[in-house]
Amino acid sequence: MEFQLSEYLILFAASFVVVGSLTPFVRRLAIRLNVVDSPSESHKTHKQPVPYLGGVAIVIGVCVVTYAALFQAKQYKAIGLVSTVLVPAVIMSIIGLIDDVKKLSPWPRFIAQNLVGTCISGFLIFTDSLGSPSGYRLFDVVISVLWIVGITNSINFFDNVDGGASGTVLISAVFLFILAYQGGQYLIGGLAIVLAGSTFGFLIWNKPPARIYMGDAGALFLGVLLASLTLRFNPNPIDRFSSFLIPVLLLAMPILDTSVAVLSRLRRRISPFQGGQDHLSHRLIRSSYSKRQSILILWLFSCFFGSLAVALSNSPMKFEREISVVALMVWLTTFYLFFRTSDQN
Repeated sequence: MEFQLSEYLILFAASFVVVGSLTPFVRRLAIRLNVVDSPSESHKTHKQPVPYLGGVAIVIGVCVVTYAALFQAKQYKAIGLVSTVLVPAVIMSIIGLIDDVKKLSPWPRFIAQNLVGTCISGFLIFTDSLGSPSGYRLFDVVISVLWIVGITNSINFFDNVDGGASGTVLISAVFLFILAYQGGQYLIGGLAIVLAGSTFGFLIWNKPPARIYMGDAGALFLGVLLASLTLRFNPNPIDRFSSFLIPVLLLAMPILDTSVAVLSRLRRRISPFQGGQDHLSHRLIRSSYSKRQSILILWLFSCFFGSLAVALSNSPMKFEREISVVALMVWLTTFYLFFRTSDQN
């Protein structure tokens, strides 16, 4: 199945319009049902209640545009393959929606993430759909489950400031589309560009000052979907280390944010699941940057690491090691600079 670039642009525009148009309706529904994020906890940065359920608009937009495009193109055989990516993400979104409404403890979500991650990784490995297998099935299963659970939580953690998760997922999805399009992996490219358009449509309403949040329903959906797509993505004939590094670069900022926050909490002997103002955005704001400036800095870092992923994928083999070293050094330096700033006000 092959699409022209113009067809991908249509997918991007369609998902942007669907989610951008649907979000205000979902916002009004959330207000009517009183599904709002009240600034009642110390780690909250907003001053007024903000409605949740934005993730519902994202899920509907991604699913409607994706399946409509497949039916329009008469790609009926691809529907089952796409469903193996979307259905687990929708399941996690439903669990997130329950959490948004009922406020679950962290453990039910964590258990569900592991179950979903195990099912996805088992399917990928035993159907030979894993993009960069190591050759050892048990190792691949463990790493794949850790990746799915880790990225799902990273996106959820990164949704700590207006436009943080939605803008970063948009950037990651665009760079994943570029890589998939260059590599002739058109189904992954199609899902990535739909994901990009959907998050862009939501970002219009989620940028500072946010008028709606995606909630766990959106963050868990985006996390599982991105994790699944990057696992399926085959970075083509480059060495194994670089092939493992490319997905990490695509999601470098959510991984960085989670690493800084979790290690900071462990250092202070508090639960990693406990909320706090120790994320990257909070640290930038305490360093005298405005909320908009902080988000822009995080987006620029995401673009930088995404560009490194594209450069690594397209570089001659003799330069792969150098680009990998530069990428790791920049990430570690950024981690150190953020980690050494104050954890709380």
